[in-house]
Amino acid sequence: MSMQERIRLVESRIAQACERSGRSREQVNVIAVTKYVSLETARAAVDAGLRHVGENRWQDAQAKWESIGTDAVWHFIGHLQSNKVKDVVGKFAYIHSLDRLSLAKELDRQAEKQGITVDCFVQVNVSGEESKHGLAPEQLLPFAEQLAAYPRIRVVGLMTMAPYEAEAEATRPVFRGLRELRDRLNASGALGYGVEHLSMGMSGDFEVAIEEGATWIRLGTVLVGKEG
Repeated sequence: MSMQERIRLVESRIAQACERSGRSREQVNVIAVTKYVSLETARAAVDAGLRHVGENRWQDAQAKWESIGTDAVWHFIGHLQSNKVKDVVGKFAYIHSLDRLSLAKELDRQAEKQGITVDCFVQVNVSGEESKHGLAPEQLLPFAEQLAAYPRIRVVGLMTMAPYEAEAEATRPVFRGLRELRDRLNASGALGYGVEHLSMGMSGDFEVAIEEGATWIRLGTVLVGKEG
């Protein structure tokens, strides 16, 4: 299947999920996850109109970033080590994996050096899987209050990863849980401002995520394919 065919198919599935849940298509943003594909395929994705690109590791993203640059909006969607923050801040418009104060401190420090603010999603491990990064749900509000000490960080939303399930429907409680956490965070006033976004849903479960309120979905194989 060609890139354009995959994009059309995914677009149709997004539209149907929005219709089922009474949402507007404009409420859902797509991140093309290019970590498993070559620079050439990543470039083809951007040329095909996929504006937002997601990568997990700076080592893998560097050549793509240097080639594609500002033709795309870059999202860092993997676990971010503090010693890699200096490589990422200023290049990636969004960090989807803020999950500890040591990372917040380094993000704030590097952003201050550059005179910028970093848009971040706080990662929450809603499913409780040991293999996944992120705060436990009960840690979210105290963590949000502590972020006041880091003025260069702007929280734009929450992020989670659902477990792999043979049936996508089984992921629904995880996505619903993240939406409810966002609403609770906003009601608490812990950040001093409201957040809108939910980064959730991948190739195998994005339609359920959309039905539960996802505003950013992270699509790899189903959208750009897989190589190697």
